[in-house]
Amino acid sequence: MLASHPLEFLSLTFRGLVPLHKEYRTRLRMTLFDWIGFHEKLMKKGQCRWMGVRADKNPLDAWIYQEILFEVRPEVVIEIGSYQGGSTLFLAHLLELIGDGFVISVDIDRSEYKVRHPRIIEVTGESSSSGVISRVADLCRGRRGLVIHDADHLKEQVLKDLANYAPLVGVGSYFIVEDSVEDLLTPFEDVGQFHDGPLAAIEEFLKENRQFEVDVDRERYILSNNPRGFLKRTK
Repeated sequence: MLASHPLEFLSLTFRGLVPLHKEYRTRLRMTLFDWIGFHEKLMKKGQCRWMGVRADKNPLDAWIYQEILFEVRPEVVIEIGSYQGGSTLFLAHLLELIGDGFVISVDIDRSEYKVRHPRIIEVTGESSSSGVISRVADLCRGRRGLVIHDADHLKEQVLKDLANYAPLVGVGSYFIVEDSVEDLLTPFEDVGQFHDGPLAAIEEFLKENRQFEVDVDRERYILSNNPRGFLKRTK
């Protein structure tokens, strides 16, 4: 049976009436759950990169980041946890395209960090130490901030960082808590962990802080690593 229209061909394809290459049939049948595990394996192998530098990000979330940066126009982006710096460079390049702002990269360890850019300032140390918090606050003073958290994902540490860095977020801007998907899965499913993580921290933070709300529209591409993690400051 032949299809007379492209949409009809597509329909026949998904119904199995038109043969597809085996590899693509497997991909098209992958569930959202399967895809999260598949992408996690890619990241662990270092196969997710920005301009050649490892960037452990869900590309659909990265697209949302550029939308947020363009809309909010933050004067400073605080990235807590940078690893090799691929995502740091990505953020710096976006700000360069927009024409304003810089990135503060906060990380306890620079042994794997690989990037340099005039819009990146490095602050090295434990994110909840008084010295690091004071240094970041000085750099942000008088500036509209946005925070992205991708450091230690244990609930207690995420809560500390939410409390310490939330005041730097401007009204209308965001505190993005990454990898809350870990709380929805188990370690046996490639992504999860045994302990409470970012999602548990988010829920506790929101109970005590009415200045922030979850912006679920930022999860509209469904495959987000940050469920309930796009926290918009509204007050």
